[in-house]
Amino acid sequence: MGIIDTDLLEDLYRGGPSSVARALEFQRELSKKVIIKKELKELRTVAGADLSILKNEKKLICGIVLFSYPDLTEIERVYTVSDEKFPYIPGLLAFREGPAIIETFKKLGQRPDLLIIDGQGIAHPRGFGIACHVGVLLDIPAMGIAKKRLYGKYAEPGEKRGSWSPLLSKEGDVIGSVLRTRDNTKPVFVSPGHKIDTESAREIALVCARGYRIPEPTRRADIYVAELKKGVYDRA
Repeated sequence: MGIIDTDLLEDLYRGGPSSVARALEFQRELSKKVIIKKELKELRTVAGADLSILKNEKKLICGIVLFSYPDLTEIERVYTVSDEKFPYIPGLLAFREGPAIIETFKKLGQRPDLLIIDGQGIAHPRGFGIACHVGVLLDIPAMGIAKKRLYGKYAEPGEKRGSWSPLLSKEGDVIGSVLRTRDNTKPVFVSPGHKIDTESAREIALVCARGYRIPEPTRRADIYVAELKKGVYDRA
């Protein structure tokens, strides 16, 4: 990982950062590795990742569903149930959910060309959301598709499918797209995480939107995780 301090990596994977200050330090170091340009040589497979929390047990259920692209035929699905090692803190979600996504990703029999995460990429107060975090650690092209804005300003896009407006930082830099994936529905917030640019992320999100507001990879991962969660409670 080059510039990343090995003590920081050990701190992350041995139970999570020991403090918020430590998490911020890790985030600053890791953010130096983010690449926001298209490095996809080909796009034949995409994977969607989503998580849910078992609050009473302090556990995370993560599911990843792999699809062919652009037809979005399902190839594989995997999941894990893991311990929660870091609390929910706005802006530091990756330290709670990132390790679970990485653990689940490693169970895939086939490495996807692109990972899509239910969350933010660079559309983040420090430019380093969960899609950046996971993308850098796995060294894979990654993007975030979020249901809500975390950071940035924008003008409402048009009401028709495909309409979009740029999501801007306080400095006026483009950090994502506010994209209408279905006529007359709320937009989604698409931002690059690693090894992909804003335009490509937006185009892929629209291709993956098949009649629903949420594009298929993360929509199907969400359904999968909900089924897994119900199964856990049914067995309890």
